[in-house]
Amino acid sequence: MKQRLNLVLLIDDNEADNYLHSLVIKEAGLADHIVIKQDGEAALKYLEQTDAGAHSGLPQLLFLDINMPRMNGWEFLEAFDQLPEPKKEDMVIIMLTTSIHDDDSQRALENPNVSAYLNKPLSTKYLEEIISQYFPQYA
Repeated sequence: MKQRLNLVLLIDDNEADNYLHSLVIKEAGLADHIVIKQDGEAALKYLEQTDAGAHSGLPQLLFLDINMPRMNGWEFLEAFDQLPEPKKEDMVIIMLTTSIHDDDSQRALENPNVSAYLNKPLSTKYLEEIISQYFPQYA
């Protein structure tokens, strides 16, 4: 049996996308827990209130949408950058969006906190590539 991630965080205001992405993650057996937040502000609050450490509720993998109410993906990344290092280390952030703007993909990939930029929907193929590249010990 392959090892599983402890927690994946989905940050997206689209309930249908969250449902589909959760289903793909569950069917792949990728994580023990999936936490969903509807916007960057709620996600940031979750991260701020969660303790860092070996058995923390901090995600190892975070999927981030760009266009959301209250705090969008870009604003989330700016605020995320201000979190203490122990909260950020070992966290892989994947921007998962419907945006087709080249500016968005370039901006995302220039951000040191963003590991990849993918177009929705999340697929098993995407998950396999993410695990292979960022979590080879779980493959």
